[in-house]
Amino acid sequence: MDEQVMVFAPAPLLTVTIEQQADAVELHLHPGGQGVWQTRMIAALGTPVTLCVSLGGEVGDALRKLLVEENVTVRVVERPSGTGWYVHDRREGSRAEIAEDPGTPMVRHDIDELYTVTLTEGLRAPVSLLSGPAAEEVVEPDIYRRLAADLTANGGTVVADLSGAYLTAVLEGGVAVLKVSHEELLDDGLADDDSVAALAEAGRRLQGKGAGSVLISRAGDPGLALLDDGTALQVQAPPLELADHRGAGDSMTAGVAAVLARGGDLREAIRIGAAAGALNVTRHGLGTGRGEAVRELAGRVRLTPLDED
Repeated sequence: MDEQVMVFAPAPLLTVTIEQQADAVELHLHPGGQGVWQTRMIAALGTPVTLCVSLGGEVGDALRKLLVEENVTVRVVERPSGTGWYVHDRREGSRAEIAEDPGTPMVRHDIDELYTVTLTEGLRAPVSLLSGPAAEEVVEPDIYRRLAADLTANGGTVVADLSGAYLTAVLEGGVAVLKVSHEELLDDGLADDDSVAALAEAGRRLQGKGAGSVLISRAGDPGLALLDDGTALQVQAPPLELADHRGAGDSMTAGVAAVLARGGDLREAIRIGAAAGALNVTRHGLGTGRGEAVRELAGRVRLTPLDED
C-alpha cells in the first residue's frame, strides 16, 4: 500500500477573486472548497494525494481544467447538474462576497458513482480524509457514514474535518482522527461554552460516540488534542502575524493526514498539522505554503499536558 492520502471532496467550488495589484485590477480563478485546500497542503508536504470529486455543468468543466494543474491525482465523477462557485472582491484588502452558489444537490445515481470511486481509491490509500461540502443540501450525510465504516472495516485510517449532520454521520461510521473547531462545537450545541474544560468535555463525548482522537482548533488560542490513549494535550503553535485566518483548520487537518500516511505517529502529525495551520494564516492563498517552512515551524510547536482548571 503506497504512502498516500485519499481526499473525499464531493462538491468542490470554482473560486473567483477580484484583487487590486498596484494600478491593475486582477481576476483570479482557482479550485476551492475544503477538500481542495486540504489536498493542496498535503501535496505541498510531499505526500502523494488522490482527490475524489463530482463535477457538472459549465462551471464543472472549467474547474476540471484547473484541478489538473494542482499536481495531484484527480478522480472525477461527472454529473449533469451544476458545480458550485463563489465570487469575492478583495480590492480593499478584506474579502467582500459578491455572489455564490454552493451547487446543485447530488441525486442518488451521482452519489452511488462517487461512493464507488471514492471507496476504490480509499482502499488503495492508508489514510482517507473526508471533507465537507459548502452547503448541507448538496450531498446527503449518509455517504460519510458509509465511507467511514467501510474504509475502517478494511484496515484504513479515516481522518475527518466535519460539522453538523456530517459530523454525526461520520461518528456513526467511526473515525480515527476527528478535527473540529471550537466554533463548530458551539454552533452544533456540543459544547456548553468556549472554556477549555467545556471544550475538552465535548471532545471526550465525541470520542464516546465514535472518534478515536479529537483535535479542537481554537482560532488564535492554543488548540486541544484528546488522544485515543486518554492523553489530553494543549497545542501551542508558534506566533506568526496574521494575513488571512481562513483555511488554517483545513491545513491543520491536511498536515495530520499527510504524516499519518507516511507512517508517522500522532504526536508528530499534530505538530506538523499545527505548523501547517500556523503557516497558512501568513498567506492569502488557502491551503498554500512550502513544506520546508512547515517542517521548520513544527519544531517550534509545543505539546503540553492540558490543564482544564
